[in-house]
Amino acid sequence: QVQLVESGGGLVQAGGSLRLSCAASGRTFRNYAMGWFRQAPGKEREFVAAINWSGDSTYFSDSVKGRFTISRDNAKNTVYLQMNSLKPEDTAVYYCASDRVYRQSFNWNVQSPTEADFGSWGQGTQVTVSS
Repeated sequence: QVQLVESGGGLVQAGGSLRLSCAASGRTFRNYAMGWFRQAPGKEREFVAAINWSGDSTYFSDSVKGRFTISRDNAKNTVYLQMNSLKPEDTAVYYCASDRVYRQSFNWNVQSPTEADFGSWGQGTQVTVSS
């Protein structure tokens, strides 16, 4: 499988920015889609953003669209989540995840990413947005 380690979380004021990183090891990183999910206290884990294996397609939840950006650097085996215009409701533990299928083809215009698509998960990093 793959090992994932998130970093970059912390405390930020509303309106500020953070960049999360997810370092991958254990398999050929460049051949798998990657995603970010989050879980707030008392809430279900929810999808945030995804990027396909080739890096030419991305998808975002409605709650973060226009504020967050996902990218990947295959040379560094790392995926990033740039978070801008942060709101208190963005407070959550953020998890990085790797697709379970080699070079899986997605049509995210038809079906949005789900937890079931991703088989490996990091330990999570806390993001806290104060008002």
